[in-house]
Amino acid sequence: MYVTVVPNRGSPPAILLRETYRDGGKVKNRTLANLTKWKPEKIAALRAVLRDERLLPAGEGFEILRSLPHGHIAAALGVARRLGLDPRVKTAELLPPGAARTRLLALALIVARLIDPAAKLATARRLDERTASHSLGAVLGLGVVTVNELYAALDWLLAQQSRSRPSWRGATWVRAPWCSTT
Repeated sequence: MYVTVVPNRGSPPAILLRETYRDGGKVKNRTLANLTKWKPEKIAALRAVLRDERLLPAGEGFEILRSLPHGHIAAALGVARRLGLDPRVKTAELLPPGAARTRLLALALIVARLIDPAAKLATARRLDERTASHSLGAVLGLGVVTVNELYAALDWLLAQQSRSRPSWRGATWVRAPWCSTT
């Protein structure tokens, strides 16, 4: 058996599964199936099987060197974006030039504190691309993270906190519908 491509004049070529046999002294071909509607990957796999090539089961043939947890990071960053904490979404009116990394580090500190509270040194190690324990540093594109950078980001956050603290005088509080009154 073999797979062959038969050209058609005005239409796409026909891809056929054929078998060769002898009838008397003549060699003849018999079409077993029309594979024209198959995906090219499926046809390539059939050709490999017909050639007696060794096919690897799914998951074999490669080695996973590292896998970082990501689901909780995506969820926390999604909430941060909805709240306007993501520096790529929020306008940078208070940002000095070159402070984009500081804002990313500040966001990383907030999300890391929510997900897995730890000391600054441990947080720096978890965000660093070489020693990461989750995908937060990679998602934010932080690369190498040092403790001094985290402390500088904390200083920046403290300075921003005094500027952006809202005034609660005269605020009207509305109870969310899912909160019980009892």
